[in-house]
Amino acid sequence: MLKFLLGAAVGYVLGAKAGHERYEQLHRTYQRVADHPAVQGAAGVVRARVEDVVKGGSHDSGSNGPAR
Repeated sequence: MLKFLLGAAVGYVLGAKAGHERYEQLHRTYQRVADHPAVQGAAGVVRARVEDVVKGGSHDSGSNGPAR
């Protein structure tokens, strides 16, 4: 029983450390991608388009409404 508890404790500690390191790696990657100028530009275009749609602007989707 003692060996089981010791193994569980070691596994928990190693897993928690690995989990935190992986989280940090993903967070750094996200920051690099989010700060990239191309991503910033695309986000600005999307933001402006959403604001237009929400404010009732034109819907430049290429269709003339629902088919009848």
